[in-house]
Amino acid sequence: MNKRILKPEYLVALAGCGLILYLLFLQPFIGVADNGDFKRMMDTVGLNYYNAAESYADRFFSFSHARFSYENLFQGFYPSSQILLVLVPRLLSGVFHGSYFDIRLLGAVYALLLLAATWLIVKLGAKYSAVTGLLLGVGMLFVFYDIGYLAYFNSLFGEPVSMVSMLLTFALGLRLTAQERPTRKGLTLFFLAVLFLICSKIQNAPVGLVFSLIFLRLGALPGEGNFRRLARRFAVAVALVSVILYMAAPKELKHINLYQTVFFGILNDSPDVRGDLRDLGLPEHLEVLAGTNYFQKDTAIKQDDPSLTPEFYDRVSHKDVLFFYIKHPVRLIEHMKYAAKNSMDIRPQYLGNYEKLEGKPAGALSQTYSVWSQFKDKHIPHTLGFLILFYLVYYAGVLFHYFRTRELAGRIAGELLLLIGLIGLFSFLVPVLGDGRADIGKHLFLFNVSFDLMAVIMFGGLVHIAVSMGRRIHRTLGN
Repeated sequence: MNKRILKPEYLVALAGCGLILYLLFLQPFIGVADNGDFKRMMDTVGLNYYNAAESYADRFFSFSHARFSYENLFQGFYPSSQILLVLVPRLLSGVFHGSYFDIRLLGAVYALLLLAATWLIVKLGAKYSAVTGLLLGVGMLFVFYDIGYLAYFNSLFGEPVSMVSMLLTFALGLRLTAQERPTRKGLTLFFLAVLFLICSKIQNAPVGLVFSLIFLRLGALPGEGNFRRLARRFAVAVALVSVILYMAAPKELKHINLYQTVFFGILNDSPDVRGDLRDLGLPEHLEVLAGTNYFQKDTAIKQDDPSLTPEFYDRVSHKDVLFFYIKHPVRLIEHMKYAAKNSMDIRPQYLGNYEKLEGKPAGALSQTYSVWSQFKDKHIPHTLGFLILFYLVYYAGVLFHYFRTRELAGRIAGELLLLIGLIGLFSFLVPVLGDGRADIGKHLFLFNVSFDLMAVIMFGGLVHIAVSMGRRIHRTLGN
């Protein structure tokens, strides 16, 4: 037998491949039902619903779909790095399978990226010891191969792009810090992963500004050739892309977010609706919209009513929302507590996983290989206090090693680990500040990825400490 196969990274990757095949390709089809979000990506990449005659109830929320019909490309445009990941299998499918697009082709793309990230992370852990690498791999398989995550792969949601690009970004970044002479190729791959992460969703764009600082830090490492110059160029590029992407956000999307933030966020269960409207500089007669969301049909004033443009959309911004919460910190904390109650659901409980032909009840969820997602949902405290404690423990551990490390590469690795927590915090606050309480569990997806990655890192750290202590005890007893 080839000894390479026995290395931790290969063993874990093979196990991960087996799990993916079983859960997504050999079982009855498992995906995630459309909640209406698929349309903007379908219009961009040239897809449509396969069964034009199916009812609204069958198309949305209750059942997943494996087949999609072909349409002309770019009938609309939604700016996201997801376009590239969907467009490649869609075009290849159009050439070799002209009758319909099977969403499992896209699922295979996400699967390959997840396996690559897993392989890199386990290989990094195995540098300390084979046991550390193997157990770190077990943690990865237990957490990120949970059906709550994998089911998204067979869908047109943008969540899997955020997940795989997040894992690849930090795997590639930490790999650079572990090399004696970081390569330009490795830096370029890290840059591409960062781009896919910050461009996966518009709300991720501001994170790119922090990554631009990471590139400047990486430029100080003794890399090969013009490594430093390339790092500086990537720093500028990432910052520019972040700003451009945020500025280019569709006007309609900005309107939706503002409406949700104010009427379904600030004014939802407000003790003083008129007073809040005055604080925001808005007319008091808009109180009739308090507690409504953008997609309701029975509102006193239609969400696209022309009168709302001068009275609302042109008069308020997310900056005003931020200042409102600065003036009313207790209100912000209350909304954060609400977010914390919904922060441990990896997948939306209202979106079914099965196709209708499977005969399952509408909205039925697959529970196969869901130990982690069920454990989070049922046993981890859904409180703001627990999240604060979790962050304190994680940051204490990272900072302890950070200040003990004198090498620049080790310091940058620590900064990358700190950034994981920062992205989680950002992803926790953005739905509160930018979308109110609308579908908040789903909007906390990247927070869940960050939280789970922090948990796996802490587990890996404990394993490394235990292995190191075991070695020291063995040497002491041997002497």
